Amino acid sequence: MHFEFGFYSSILLIFFVHGLVYSLLLLQKGIRNENVSDQWLSVFLLLSVLYICPWMLGFAGWYDNQPYRDIIFYVTFQHLFFIGPVIFFYVQSLLNPSFQFSKKHWWHLIPGCLYLLYTVLIAVVDKLIVKDYYFLAEGTDREFDFWYQTLGYISMAIYFGASIRYYDLYKQLMVQVVSYADAVQFKWVRNFLFAILSILILKFTLFIISLFISIEYIGSWWYFLGFSIALYYIAVSGYANSVRTKMRFSADLFTSKPAVLLQYHSVNDVLVEEAEMIVMDDQATDHEADEAFIKEWKDKIQEMVVAFKMYEEPELSLTDLAKKLRTNPSLLSRAINKGFGMNFNDFVNYYRVQAVVEKLKAGEQQTQTLLSIAYDCGFNSKATFNRAFKKAMGTSPKTWMEQQG
Repeated sequence: MHFEFGFYSSILLIFFVHGLVYSLLLLQKGIRNENVSDQWLSVFLLLSVLYICPWMLGFAGWYDNQPYRDIIFYVTFQHLFFIGPVIFFYVQSLLNPSFQFSKKHWWHLIPGCLYLLYTVLIAVVDKLIVKDYYFLAEGTDREFDFWYQTLGYISMAIYFGASIRYYDLYKQLMVQVVSYADAVQFKWVRNFLFAILSILILKFTLFIISLFISIEYIGSWWYFLGFSIALYYIAVSGYANSVRTKMRFSADLFTSKPAVLLQYHSVNDVLVEEAEMIVMDDQATDHEADEAFIKEWKDKIQEMVVAFKMYEEPELSLTDLAKKLRTNPSLLSRAINKGFGMNFNDFVNYYRVQAVVEKLKAGEQQTQTLLSIAYDCGFNSKATFNRAFKKAMGTSPKTWMEQQG
């Protein structure tokens, strides 16, 4: 195979091989561990290494030599309409174990499939019917048509926005249903989205610059280098961060409707799915209709959490507390939001902080570390403890202890 090794082609080749290897490793890992998110990331990496091929192969001499010139002209390397949906599916599969690719998701892939049919038509007409360059008479690669690059960028931006929205809904739901929300924020998802954002910004910056000065083939290469660096980061970090979540949910991206917490219970040894509406709003209200409801449940909840020290359970969830109170999670979530003016995560952490304060006042810091006390009271990390303490007490644990003398 023809390949001219030079500075520009060799640098991109390194990233190409790296991305391809990680794509295969993630596919193998995803199949072995039955982890759908790894498989989606594998697809993303494959699309990404194909994306840099025209510049890598162009600098390797393919545009100047046959039959490689026709290969790079007629084979689609930049699947712009597929990249956005795959990003969105990857984020969903990371955060929601109930996500499964089904018939309703196929419509996301229709634009990409239509473009593939369009490129097949071009190849059939040119190579089999006309037997000459008809669609490619101008000698330019149709992948770089302005309309395709623009619509492809818009598609990626839209799906990036949808992924951000989905992640935000996930975080909103977690603070309502678990007492360890910090532990399931999954910084990798945030970092992955930042990497995608950097790619979009690079592409937009290149477009703005091109409005004022002519960007040659070599000038565009620097964008693909930036893309490749982001790809390298995603491949390495994504392989090391195979997120596993247990909280199944459903949420509407386009409305402010409550999230639906999906749960399973056993009926005659058969798992049946239940849906609980969880209102993602931690602001208390003063409606008269809520007064009786709040009065009925506020004392029950407080007594259960304090008397039985349920806050000491590091993985306490809304469902766990609902079972103890013999009610359903949606009602309990509403009672905590309206009765205490806070979400479930902050509610439980507040009582954990109060327990820590009581132990400190009793002098237990003389026999064990502050972090040990925090763990005993239900916290599962130093960072979470410090954040919760400052939120509840208005100052850091160290400062508070100094103030107490």
